[in-house]
Amino acid sequence: MKTSRWVLVTYTLIILFGLLAALPNVFTPAQLERMPGWFPKQQVTLGLDLRGGSHLVLEVDADALKADRLKSLVAEARALLRKEQAQGTVRQVGETVVVSVPDAAARAGIVKQLRDLATPVANGGFGAQVSDIEMTSEGDLIRLGFSEAGFRDRLNQAIDQSLEIVRQRVDQVGVAEPTIQRVGADRILVQLPGLNDPTRLRELLGSTAQMSFHMVADVVPGARLPAGVSLLPEEKTGRTVAVEDRVALGGDHLTDARAGFDQRTREPLVSFHFDTSGARQFARITSQNVGKPFAIVLDGKVLSAPVIREPITGGTGQISGSFTVEDTVVLSALLRAGALPVPLVVIEERTVGPDLGGDVIEMGVVTGLAGFAAVVVFMVALYGGWGLFANFALFLNVALTVGLLSLLGATLTLPGIAGIILGIGLAVDANILINERIREEAKAGASAFAALDRGFGRAYSTIVDANVTSLIATGLLFLFGSGPVRGFAITMMIGICVSMFTAVAVVRILMTEWVRRRKLKTISVEPLIRIVPDGTSISFMKARFFGIGLSIVLSLASIGLFIKPGLNYGIDFKGGIQVEASTPASVSLGTLRDELGKLDLGEVSLQQIGDNVLIRVQRQEGGETAQTRAVSEVRDTLQRIDPGIGIERTEVVGPKVSGELARNGVIAVVLASLAMLVYIWWRFEWNFAIGAIATLVLDTTKTVGFFALFGLDFNLTAIAALLTIIGYSVNDKVVVYDRMRENIRMSKKRDLRSIIDLSINQVLARCLFTSATTFLAMLPMAIWGGNAVENFALPMLFGVVIATSSSIFIAAPILLLLGDWWTRRKEAAAAAAPEAERTA
Repeated sequence: MKTSRWVLVTYTLIILFGLLAALPNVFTPAQLERMPGWFPKQQVTLGLDLRGGSHLVLEVDADALKADRLKSLVAEARALLRKEQAQGTVRQVGETVVVSVPDAAARAGIVKQLRDLATPVANGGFGAQVSDIEMTSEGDLIRLGFSEAGFRDRLNQAIDQSLEIVRQRVDQVGVAEPTIQRVGADRILVQLPGLNDPTRLRELLGSTAQMSFHMVADVVPGARLPAGVSLLPEEKTGRTVAVEDRVALGGDHLTDARAGFDQRTREPLVSFHFDTSGARQFARITSQNVGKPFAIVLDGKVLSAPVIREPITGGTGQISGSFTVEDTVVLSALLRAGALPVPLVVIEERTVGPDLGGDVIEMGVVTGLAGFAAVVVFMVALYGGWGLFANFALFLNVALTVGLLSLLGATLTLPGIAGIILGIGLAVDANILINERIREEAKAGASAFAALDRGFGRAYSTIVDANVTSLIATGLLFLFGSGPVRGFAITMMIGICVSMFTAVAVVRILMTEWVRRRKLKTISVEPLIRIVPDGTSISFMKARFFGIGLSIVLSLASIGLFIKPGLNYGIDFKGGIQVEASTPASVSLGTLRDELGKLDLGEVSLQQIGDNVLIRVQRQEGGETAQTRAVSEVRDTLQRIDPGIGIERTEVVGPKVSGELARNGVIAVVLASLAMLVYIWWRFEWNFAIGAIATLVLDTTKTVGFFALFGLDFNLTAIAALLTIIGYSVNDKVVVYDRMRENIRMSKKRDLRSIIDLSINQVLARCLFTSATTFLAMLPMAIWGGNAVENFALPMLFGVVIATSSSIFIAAPILLLLGDWWTRRKEAAAAAAPEAERTA
């Protein structure tokens, strides 16, 4: 029980460093500014659901990227044929460009020059390079297409370039502390604190702003279009204009664009300026084409097609039309920031108003403190003065968790607060295990130091096994989750790791020092409130068939509820629109339902939640663009009904995102179960693993039935709750199994049934105490947490009860049935062996 001085110093430094890292969160930013330079100033970053703001996920339009590249290949191939004066045709067929050159001699030269159009790109590691264009020649046909490495390289370039342009465009809006980062292979995450109406920003980010200047083709109306000419819609009138595909002057030569007014008509317009090269080209084009129309094209639409009346040599121009002042501000910002290389589609949007975020923070703090206080009181009631060591460890657990979140720059979300609160309940588990083990050793007659030594030693392996299973669940939740769910997983993983340090290392040193300073010969860890009497000897296995039978019936009923009425899938899985609005008393649900029904957006459901109304609109046909357009219509309609209606929160999830979330959620649950099965099999035996996984299936089906019975939203938060329940359930079973394994090794002559009953009675107090503390930690959040967390807190309370009861009445009986079956099988094999020898 001795601790070396350097270990003690290391532990002390870790604790002081963690507390110092957590300390800035007590102060306001203004107070931190007045602190000395050595004082840490990094605070936990609050998520948008706590401080309000907008969350957008943009995806690169890969099809448009391919189409644009193929279109340029067609133009380059045609230009090459003209240059070489070779007879032939160029056309696009699917995702390839087909060049037909009948003359063999000319074709050989064309093939060589087409190869020069290719660019070498990296293909994996080790410096390997391949061409970005694959070319094949057969007969008089030459086929050009993207190589996989070439498309991947072009996509990476487009994402990197888009990141910078998006950052510049956001700066034009003036949002403070934006978060803009790449997510995955083809997505960009944009988080904007304080911006709770991202309509204009969505338009700003979703527009490519590819402006170019083209000559208008001289085409007879109704006649067949010649090669290299396309019909483009005109922005003002909607009529089509025949425009040459060849870009006369690219928008990349623009140096500035400003919103302004026409001096004569006072109409809003945008004035632009070219760089030196652009001004020279613009002057040459306007000099050579006086009297001809010249089209200004932005994102595939003709803004205007004025006739060139005289050469323009000053390098400046104007775009006018049916613009509002806001239109010219957005257009000028787009042009200043530069053109996106490829369209970006808003596939997910979530906004939270600052008022709602403030209420959530207050609720999280209050429920967190209430849960912590309940656990502290309960631990003192259980272990008296010894419980104070556990409470000190809990305080350190929370403080060090916050400190680590600050150091990592992690974002704290509402599910993250729930993760910290749940971590408090789970952290108590290790302290209860240790205290119960110490109490057993002390009652067996061990001295004070021997009781501490054996108690910590025997509890250690159980604590490790229980926490590793929980880490498996939360680790997979982090890998397959997104947004706030990942925040929950991070706080849970940090909390689990910190609890092992505080419970095993810190509490051990404190208890040892207390015994040494007080010179105690023996230890008495007696509870102030005795829930489970000493010497309890309940024959749990007598009710094994009743317990398994009841569990199967409840699970079958849950499966029935899953089929009908089914789960109330949230928009995370279904896709669609969800708007939470605060409405004046004068606005009725009937009025809202009637007006929103006129929008022809499909199924619209309204639900009263306190003083607010939750509006859900089904997923729109037409992809993510239709989704974002529908949310704008809902917002505009609410404002038209009553300007006093406030938009507290908006969520828009496209069909692609919802499909991915559903798939990842299922994968996370399945992989978590399999990973924990493998771990238990490795740490125990095959029959323990099968017993645990069978019980997990029963526990999971009951939890799903709970969601269906009470109509709770089944969304990402629900998946987090489900995985946490799975982890908690296995955690509970590992503790019971660990005592069974210990007793099996110590009691070779006892039958399995009596060993299982003995083991359950020995850990009964621990199971009930841990469940009670976890229940108490989550109870305030379930009562006062509101709609935002009820999908997590309520199932967790149910899961705690189910996990504890199943450890005793389901997992243990299954283990007994498997053990008896294996014993009978071995006895039958042993009896059959002599008979086989006599027959031989």
